[in-house]
Amino acid sequence: MTNPAFCPFEDLAKTLLSHAGAANDDGSHDTSHLQRVWKNAAAIQAEEGGDAQVLFAATLLHDCVPTEKNSPLRSQASRLSAQKAAQLLNALEWPPQKIEAVAHAVAAHSFSAGVTPLTVEAKTLQDADRLDAIGMLGVARCFYVAGRMGSALYDPLDPHAEARPLDDTRYALDHFRAKLLKLASGFQTETGARLARLRHERLERFLDEFADEI
Repeated sequence: MTNPAFCPFEDLAKTLLSHAGAANDDGSHDTSHLQRVWKNAAAIQAEEGGDAQVLFAATLLHDCVPTEKNSPLRSQASRLSAQKAAQLLNALEWPPQKIEAVAHAVAAHSFSAGVTPLTVEAKTLQDADRLDAIGMLGVARCFYVAGRMGSALYDPLDPHAEARPLDDTRYALDHFRAKLLKLASGFQTETGARLARLRHERLERFLDEFADEI
């Protein structure tokens, strides 16, 4: 059965999806995440250009070696995924230059990997993935992951870390200042940056309303 969310590469999706890492039990990196990242990536690609097939393959395979947020392999996850993506596409007899382009985009997408995106496809994928980490989806994913990790919602004695260091391994609310509120300033494309500003404003509104309620 084809998935219209992966238009116009439904056939390629059928080939790659079983290798995409979305079958793991992490609901923040499941098939719906891939659908959203592709929606973002396609919107950016429509304005910024680039090879749509390379971008789509990189999108589907960007988390194909899944790792938990608290795993010691977390900073290596994108490089491991890039290696696996290259192996998969080589087995499908893709041209070497396209395989290299996909692998670079996958390696460079991660916030923690520290790999500079050098191509329009890599910049687009990084932006598309980061868009899914801010806005209301970012809020939902933040608290979902915190639940998986066993974190508290916030420190009841100092919710906003005014007199203590931020610790997003213990408190979900700390993750907003530790990471999420910083993401909008690091976008690679003009289109991605414009979309990020809208979602960043939603993050700030959420924090204001959350603070009011607690």
